[in-house]
Amino acid sequence: MPTIEFEDVSKIYDEDTVALDDVSFTIDEGEFVILLGPSGAGKSTMLRVLNGLTQPTEGSVRIGGEELQGNRSGVGMVFQEHYLIESKTAFGNALSGALSRNGLLRSALGMHDDEDKRTALEALQTVGLLDEAGQRAESMSGGQKQRVGIARALVQNPEIVLADEPVASLDPKAARDVMRYLKKAATEQDLTTVTSLHQVNIAREFGDRFLGIRDGEVIFDGDADDLTMDEMDRIYYGEAQGGETVPTGTTSEELGETDATADGGERA
Repeated sequence: MPTIEFEDVSKIYDEDTVALDDVSFTIDEGEFVILLGPSGAGKSTMLRVLNGLTQPTEGSVRIGGEELQGNRSGVGMVFQEHYLIESKTAFGNALSGALSRNGLLRSALGMHDDEDKRTALEALQTVGLLDEAGQRAESMSGGQKQRVGIARALVQNPEIVLADEPVASLDPKAARDVMRYLKKAATEQDLTTVTSLHQVNIAREFGDRFLGIRDGEVIFDGDADDLTMDEMDRIYYGEAQGGETVPTGTTSEELGETDATADGGERA
């Protein structure tokens, strides 16, 4: 049974800005799916719809066979901007993933049960930061902060993890570290994972399946072997321009990505 089902989903802003255009696909349990496409293609809107933060204008979204209505506690989110509390430790930030279970007041007062604390420590171990559990976020590197963000999502005990450009601001080594730990967590916990990326070479290294999005439509659905340079040209240029494979080190910018108009950042 598919974990995620998009059926004829459209999202329109301000009556004439089409962010998603009649999108249909399914994602099975445990798949690690990467969304590729130029800025403004609809990747972030798709993730926001999946997280219940944005309601589709038309169509339906089902998770585990149930219609998605509002935010789901079983969906963990990793953001491009990690949104950590800088004065808190890695452990404290990871533990904040239990907010949905404990409520705001109990969490603010630090009233967490032992099970939540164990889960937070296990999540930090999963992302390779157990030894840094007591380190304040303000003194951590960008890659470490993003890994804490992954740990926080894991503390939610999610069935699905969504990540919106989680390595966009990181250097290649840190980006690979973050993606390696995200893939490790997904594999060990059998999590269905959907993440958007701009770094094509890193995407090919870690993705099991790729959805190519352009102008709000899914125009490619396949694995790394199917993701030839012609297909990348179609995704980023809108037409094939020749070529057999994507060269090592290729970025979406080198494939001709341009800044497309987005509606308040929603469509990007």
